[in-house]
Amino acid sequence: MSFLGGLFGPVCEIDVLLNDAETRKTAELKTEDGKVEKNYLFYDGESVSGKVNLNVRQTGKRLEHQGIRIEFVGQIELFSDKSNTHEFVNLVKELALPGELTQNRSYDFEFTQVEKPYESYVGTNVRLRYFLKVTVMRRLSDLVKEYELIVHQLATYPDVNNSIKMEVGIEDCLHIEFEYNKSKYHLKDVIVGKIYFLLVRIKIQHMELQLIKKEMTGIGPSTTTETDTVAKYDIMDGAPVKGESIPIRLFLAGYDLTATMRDVNKKFSVRYFLNLVLVDEEDRRYFKQQEVVLWRKAPEKIRKRNFQRYESPEPRPALTAEQQPEM
Repeated sequence: MSFLGGLFGPVCEIDVLLNDAETRKTAELKTEDGKVEKNYLFYDGESVSGKVNLNVRQTGKRLEHQGIRIEFVGQIELFSDKSNTHEFVNLVKELALPGELTQNRSYDFEFTQVEKPYESYVGTNVRLRYFLKVTVMRRLSDLVKEYELIVHQLATYPDVNNSIKMEVGIEDCLHIEFEYNKSKYHLKDVIVGKIYFLLVRIKIQHMELQLIKKEMTGIGPSTTTETDTVAKYDIMDGAPVKGESIPIRLFLAGYDLTATMRDVNKKFSVRYFLNLVLVDEEDRRYFKQQEVVLWRKAPEKIRKRNFQRYESPEPRPALTAEQQPEM
C-alpha cells in the first residue's frame, strides 16, 4: 500500500511515499459516513519520514510557486461546527523556496519522534485525525493534498486493577449482588463476572448485560452526549430463585471498540459502562450502570521495548509552540 495523490488540475500531480511503507502496519478506521478506510499505523513518539514527489504532467509547462511545504497535523473536528477545527499538533517542514517547476522533483522529509498525544477517533459528533498535508503555494490558489494516518495509544497491564462489587435492589422485592473480575479491560479482553440473587419477590422475565459507549462533546451546558449500546450479553430468560448464581463471560474482541478517552483536549470524551438490565413480566425495566476503563494492549514486539506503562486515560495538554520539536 502506498499513498497515491489525486490530480490537482492540469499541471501537477502530488504523491507521498513513506520510507517504511513496505514494512509499516496498517489499521482500519470508520469514516463519518460509515465506510472503512485502511491507512498506515503510527504510535506516539515514532518518526514520520518519506518523500514528496511532484510530477509535472505537461512537458515544457512551467509551474510557478511561492514555496512548497509539508505539515504533520493532529486535528479535532466537531461535526456540528466543521468550520471551527482545532489543531493540537502542527509541525511544518519547508521543502522548497519560491521558484518554478519545469520537470518532476522529489523532496525528502522527516518529522522526528513526533508526539501524538491522542488516539485517532471517528464518532457520532466528533473526529480526531492525523494527516500529512502537502501545499504548493501559488498566487491564485494553492495546490493542497492531505494523506490520512492512524494513531493508536498503547499501554501495558495496569499495576492496580480492582474487581467491581455492587448491590442493586428494590426494597422488600429484589436484592441482587453482582461482581466483575476487573475494572480495566484491554480491547481483546473477556469480562468475567457473577450475578447473585439474594432476594427475589418479583417475577423477572429477562436479564442482560450491556456494554454502553457514551460520547460526550463540548463543555458545560453545551455538552452533548450520544449513547450507543455496542455489546449485549443475554444472562438469562425466565425467573431466578433466591440463592441462584449466574456466571457472565462477555468477549470484547468481536466488537468495534476504542480505548477510553477522557477530556481530550477539553473537546470530547469517550467512556464505557457495564449496564445490568432486568425486565419483569410486566415489561418494567430495572438497571444499574458501572463505568469500566478500556485500554489498548501493546503488541508483543512493542511490549518487549517497554513502550509505555499503563496510564489512566486522563486529559493530556496540547502541544504548544515551545514544546514542539525544532524544524
